[in-house]
Amino acid sequence: MYDALHVAVHPTGPGSCRVTVAGDLDVVTAPEVRETLRTAVSAHDRVDIDCGGLTFCDCAGLSALLAAARAAKAGGSQLRLRSVPHPLARLLRLTHADSAFTIE
Repeated sequence: MYDALHVAVHPTGPGSCRVTVAGDLDVVTAPEVRETLRTAVSAHDRVDIDCGGLTFCDCAGLSALLAAARAAKAGGSQLRLRSVPHPLARLLRLTHADSAFTIE
């Protein structure tokens, strides 16, 4: 069964926000996540991505997350992944992409 994606930005304080991502992050939904994260990173000094509700992530989803990490680094922002589910943690580890993120 396909889980629709839900993505939302929640202010958490001056210059910071939490982006919640829940459902399937894949080739269909990655553009929405990429754009939401691009906007969040450009507007905040610190962005926490809450991945607790993420049920699936493919290479397009990983690419969207990596694009946000690159944008944060280029702009001097902090980007953290929080509540990373085991399958995403494994994908990050196997692709050596875990080093691109602060994971909490």
